[in-house]
Amino acid sequence: MHSEVTVILSPEQEFRADLRGVEPMAHEAARRWLDEQFTTLDCEPLRPSGKVLLADKLLTVAHAAGAARLGNPDWLQAFARAATGVMARPVIRINVPAMTVGY
Repeated sequence: MHSEVTVILSPEQEFRADLRGVEPMAHEAARRWLDEQFTTLDCEPLRPSGKVLLADKLLTVAHAAGAARLGNPDWLQAFARAATGVMARPVIRINVPAMTVGY
């Protein structure tokens, strides 16, 4: 099955992780990994209520990670495995400027 995660930071910056032959993280492991990154990168909730949806977490972690982390193949693959693990979708497109997560 085709599996990939694309992160768009700007029209000029797009990062793609091809996960062909790579298993996604288990759901709980992926949640923990994203929670750790959310804390490590000092991310802030997008909603005034403070509630953080999984899609919001993907957006804020990708934004905070920036080109430096997304450009690191190991970090990008871990992020992509976590994204596919929590969303249970093989193809995910995270568009930071548009604030959308598509499948």
